[in-house]
Amino acid sequence: MTKSSATPFDTFKQQLRRFIDEVVIPRETWRSETHEQAQTTARYLQQQALAIGLGAPQAEKAIGGLGLNWEQSCEIMEIAGRSYLGPVALQCAPPIQPDSFVLEKLVNSGQRRLYLQPLLEGKRLSCFAMTEPAPGAGSDPQMLASRARRAGNEWVLDGHKWFITGAGQADFAIVVARTEEGVSWFLVDTDNPGFKLIRDIPTMEPFDMGGHGEIILENCHVPAQALLGEPGKGLDYAQWRLEGARLFHCMRFIGLASRAMDLAQHYVMHREAQGRLLGEHQLVQGIIADAHIKLYAARMMTRDVSKRLDQGLSIRHHSSMAKVYVAEAVYQVADSAVQLCGALGVSEDLPLSSILRMLRPFRIYDGASEVHRAAIGRRVLHKGLSA
Repeated sequence: MTKSSATPFDTFKQQLRRFIDEVVIPRETWRSETHEQAQTTARYLQQQALAIGLGAPQAEKAIGGLGLNWEQSCEIMEIAGRSYLGPVALQCAPPIQPDSFVLEKLVNSGQRRLYLQPLLEGKRLSCFAMTEPAPGAGSDPQMLASRARRAGNEWVLDGHKWFITGAGQADFAIVVARTEEGVSWFLVDTDNPGFKLIRDIPTMEPFDMGGHGEIILENCHVPAQALLGEPGKGLDYAQWRLEGARLFHCMRFIGLASRAMDLAQHYVMHREAQGRLLGEHQLVQGIIADAHIKLYAARMMTRDVSKRLDQGLSIRHHSSMAKVYVAEAVYQVADSAVQLCGALGVSEDLPLSSILRMLRPFRIYDGASEVHRAAIGRRVLHKGLSA
C-alpha cells in the first residue's frame, strides 16, 4: 500500500501496532505479577493509550472511546490481542466488553448512571456471575440453581457461583438467578454483605486479570431496582451477551496465535539443522503454511460474523461455528509454534508456552466445543439448513 492510498483507519492500525509492540509487550510479566501489580500495570497502559487517542474500541467517542462497529473492532482487537495486556490497555478486556455490550441494551436511566457509565469510563469493573458448581449451571444454563425471591421492596438472592472471570477486582456483578417468572438478571455491588468472594480458582492460564472467582450469595438483599431488564428473560439476555463475547474472544486470540507464529518464523529463519536453516526444510514450511491457512480461515469467519452483527442479523448459528473453529485453530497454531521452536518453545525464555496455556481454555469457555457442535447439528437438521 502506498502512502497516499492509506486511509485514516490504516494509519490508526499502524499506530496501534506500534503501541502494542513498543509499549504494551515490554510490560508483560505473565506469571510473576500479583493482582495489585496487574492493576497498576493496567492503569498505566490505559493512561498511555488514552494519551495517544487509543480509547475503548466500541465505547462512545463522547467518553473517550473509538465508536467502532464490530467489523472494525475485529481488526483492532486482533492487533491489541497480540498481547494479553492489549485489550486491558484499550479497556475492553473480558468480562467488561461483553458486559457493557449487553448492559447497553438493558439498563434504565438510574442503572446507566450507577453502573454502565462508570464501566465505560473505566471507573468501575464488572463480572458476570452465571456459572455454578455441579449440579448447577455450566454448559447447560437450564440447570441454574441460584434463586432470587421478592421480599417487600427488595430481592433476596441465594446461590453458589464459580469460575466468575474478573470477580476478584469487580465493583459489581451481573448475577443470574432463577425467579418465579424464570431466569432473571440482577446488579449486585460486590461490597454487599450477602456477596462473598470465597477464593480465586487457580487455572492453567498464566495470566488473567481479576482471576476466576468462587462466590457465595447468602441472604443477599438488593433493592427492587437491581433487577436488570425484565424478569424471566435472563436466558435470552445471556445469549446476547455470549454471542458478542465469543466474537471478541475470537478476535483477540487470533492476534495472540499470530504473534506465536511470528516468533516461531523468526526462530526457524535463524536456527540451523543438518547444514541449513530450519525454515529451508519443506516439512517446516508445510507446518507454517498450515498455520497461516488456519489463521486466514479463522480471520475470515470472525469478520463475516461481525458483518452480520453490524447488519442487525442473528448470529447464533454463525457465531457458534466461528467459535468452535477459531478456538481449535488458534490452539493448533500456537502448538505448532511451540513445536517449531523445540526446547526453546516449551521454556519460559519465549512466551510461547504461556500463549499455549492461555489459548487452551477457549475450547471450554463460552460453551464447550462439543456443546456448540451439538447445537449446530441440531439447528441444521431441524431447520433444514443447506451447507
